[in-house]
Amino acid sequence: MSIRILLADDHGIVREGLRFLLQKEPDIEVVGEAEDGLKAIELVRRLLPDIIVMDITMPNLNGIEAARRIVHDFPKVKVLTLSMHSDRMFVVSMLKAGASGYLLKECLSDELVKAVRAVAAGEWYVSRKIAGLVMGDYVSRLLETSDSPLDVLTDRERQALQLVAEGKSTKEIAILLHVTAKAIEATRRKVMEKLGVQSIPELVVKSIQWGLICVQRE
Repeated sequence: MSIRILLADDHGIVREGLRFLLQKEPDIEVVGEAEDGLKAIELVRRLLPDIIVMDITMPNLNGIEAARRIVHDFPKVKVLTLSMHSDRMFVVSMLKAGASGYLLKECLSDELVKAVRAVAAGEWYVSRKIAGLVMGDYVSRLLETSDSPLDVLTDRERQALQLVAEGKSTKEIAILLHVTAKAIEATRRKVMEKLGVQSIPELVVKSIQWGLICVQRE
């Protein structure tokens, strides 16, 4: 039986390249593609893939938040991170969110295929360059500690914060989250209170510093 893969990356050319590489393998089938975290969750619900190969930096809902929801709601679906980020905060955040593997985009296609098969078999897989961050007992200690100030926020608050930081209006966010504009305003005030910030510009700066959004797209 083929390993069913869903690709989630906001760059079409990256998804196209991944699809080309993976579908050359006789035991791997790419069943869908998503350009952001919201679409990824929607397609996981509809397609129930075995593995989602997912970037971190995506609009509307980033890979960390999407992974957290997918692992919680669909525990049989494995998340394999494929990112340019090798910083400790990103690695730890994805593992805490429930990812079963973490690859850097500089990896070769052979390693990607190897990682897919390992994760499909119920194993962990991380790139050699970041293995020192996540090996042995150190993994357990990292997963037990809070590395991000954003951990004080709920899933919905983190999503709303990302949308605010991306420059979306209150009305646009309300439509995306299926709530009223007043509800978004209340959520924004609560987020600012929890994070101890006084203005929207400061909120945006903190979001960038804490890795919720990235100024320079991958």
